[in-house]
Amino acid sequence: MCRKESKRNKELGFTLIELMVVIVILGILAGLIVPRIMDQPDQARQVKAKMQMESLSTALKQFRLDNGFYPSTEQGMQALVQKPSVGRDARNYPRGGYLPKMPKDPWGFDYVYISPGQHGDFDIISLGGDGKEGGEGGDADVRNWEIQ
Repeated sequence: MCRKESKRNKELGFTLIELMVVIVILGILAGLIVPRIMDQPDQARQVKAKMQMESLSTALKQFRLDNGFYPSTEQGMQALVQKPSVGRDARNYPRGGYLPKMPKDPWGFDYVYISPGQHGDFDIISLGGDGKEGGEGGDADVRNWEIQ
């Protein structure tokens, strides 16, 4: 009976060759999948920038509803956090402002704000990962008029 148990235990294990084949297959799969997964952080940052731009756009529209105008480029989006001290007077500015603080874009840069904008009442731009105009991939600019 001991011989049968010993023989059965040997048949249940994997051979070195079988393990090597599995490791090679996993290595090939990792080589194909990991580059695709590594691109996801850039896409996630772009999605976050778009979501922040929509939130900023909503706050800007509320500013306009209350005051009859959008903050000028000179006043900037900082006018959403505290009452502007330059330019037109925001007479109906709420006590707490429109935002608790001005967010940075997902790459840590300030958003570019232009009002009146070239593509609408205002333009909001994130300059992407490189902080410069243009770029591709993670360095590509995100613009509020291109959000769908």
